[in-house]
Amino acid sequence: MKSQKFNLSMFRRFSKYYKPYKGTIAIDLGCAALSTVCELIFPMVVRYITNQALTNMADFLFSSILKIGAVYLFLRLVDTAANYYMAYIGHVMGVKLETDMRRDLFAHLEKLSFRFYDETKVGQLMSRVTGDLFDITEFSHHCPEEIFIAFIKILGAMVILGRINLLLTVTMMVLLPLMVITSMVFRKGMNRAFKENRVQAGELNAQLEDSLLGIRVVQGFANEELEQEKFNRGNRTFFATKKNAYKYMARFQASTRFFEGVMYVAVIVLGSFYMTKGAINSADLIAYLLYAQTLLASVRKIVEFTEQFQKGMTGIERFMEVMDEEPDILDKEGAKELCKVEGDIFFDHVSFAYGEHLDNVLTDLTLHVKKGENIALVGPSGGGKTTLCSLIPRFYEVSGGAVRLDGTDVRDYTLHSLRKQIGIVQQDVYLFSGSVAENISYGKPDAPMEEIIEAAKKAGAHEFIMELPDGYDTYVGERGVKLSGGQKQRISIARVFLKNPPILILDEATSALDNESERLIQASLEALTQNRTTFTIAHRLTTVRHADKILVLTDEGIAEAGSHAELMEKGGMYADMYRLYAVEA
Repeated sequence: MKSQKFNLSMFRRFSKYYKPYKGTIAIDLGCAALSTVCELIFPMVVRYITNQALTNMADFLFSSILKIGAVYLFLRLVDTAANYYMAYIGHVMGVKLETDMRRDLFAHLEKLSFRFYDETKVGQLMSRVTGDLFDITEFSHHCPEEIFIAFIKILGAMVILGRINLLLTVTMMVLLPLMVITSMVFRKGMNRAFKENRVQAGELNAQLEDSLLGIRVVQGFANEELEQEKFNRGNRTFFATKKNAYKYMARFQASTRFFEGVMYVAVIVLGSFYMTKGAINSADLIAYLLYAQTLLASVRKIVEFTEQFQKGMTGIERFMEVMDEEPDILDKEGAKELCKVEGDIFFDHVSFAYGEHLDNVLTDLTLHVKKGENIALVGPSGGGKTTLCSLIPRFYEVSGGAVRLDGTDVRDYTLHSLRKQIGIVQQDVYLFSGSVAENISYGKPDAPMEEIIEAAKKAGAHEFIMELPDGYDTYVGERGVKLSGGQKQRISIARVFLKNPPILILDEATSALDNESERLIQASLEALTQNRTTFTIAHRLTTVRHADKILVLTDEGIAEAGSHAELMEKGGMYADMYRLYAVEA
């Protein structure tokens, strides 16, 4: 994924997520203003009481003190209510915004092609969907609130300070730019460091996912120590990046606190000097110190918010990086719905490579598969069998030529309608976390239970399903870990039976089955292929003997083509492969 610098244009794109919650933000900022005004009034109260006590103590009645106390108590109640709204409703708004972003991010990820996932670690994507969006939530709520509060406090405090003593205020104005400049220098380092830390967090997630998903292989090879060492290396790198980020943050905070201390010293020293000269009285000096404290507390708050701010900015940048990934495969303008399918497929001088600088997997391949024909693809690994079939539903886009379905380029159909007409049993069986019935119904989400059971029977899965603890409601575990390889394969075949598509792609559909299980469903598979255009990829050559045509595919193209009997009589590559398989079997 391409990295990009955070800029105003990116923030404008992010700000669209605020639009549905403009009312909430307005009330939140109103509450922030009320809270800030309440805080700014306190030094004025102290100044008034001190002046009265020093100049006119005899006339300063207890009832007046109670009135002042009552007014300030009311202000504190207002402040409490305002802060409750900001802490509760404001945070809920942030969560809603996070939910909207996660929805859009997931929807976008679902559109990205196989090529993107071939080059991207799932752990990195998980980090962006979870950790990054949480940081954005905190940022989205606190950023406008904290900036607004700081603006009011700083502006209000500076105006009041200037009215109390202009010379003292000018001194603070000289020091503040130095603090800002120093902060900006360290801020750049913080931004780089926190982004690097986020990237490494994603790498650590990817490594953790890889090890845990492969735990059976790890323990089977007794390689726990190897995995532990790999994880420790990633963990140490993550620690180093986080340590570096906190180093920059510490420098940032230390420099700010230094300037804060200098300002306090300047106010106390110069204020005391002006008081001896009669330029300021003690009540004004006390009020000035309180307002200076408010001013510096606001600056300190911004400093403390900087880490969250940087994490949020980094999160937005990483979010936009994914959102800016353009899907390789999209519906072209004017693409039409594929409704009635005959199943005539023509590979018209098709070429394909997995990358611009990689060698072609398929080169100028021409193949005509007629309606209802059962084509078997055999040959050595790397010959392009799975790749050829992946071009039909447009999992990948051809580099040259065209794949035509019923005389029309598949790129002229909408992706959704095209893939709805194709059933696939892949070599790598994937079951979702859920029940057996839910996994079978993935082929037709609205199917009634009767159809699900019928599909399972056709796939030879019904008997073993009924022997499971809860039958069709049995939980299969993550990736179907509670089932054997053969059981998972039969459930995936049942999906296709349920979908009942006019075009079938069987990619090593019986590879995980023992001989008995294979015989059990072979008749069902043959029944399923009747009057359907079928592509069968197989290394078990006994499973393709009844195919209408067998193609021997190598890295040089179609080496041989014909029926089983024709190819055996020819005595070429297929015959050699079949005899070798028969001996091994």
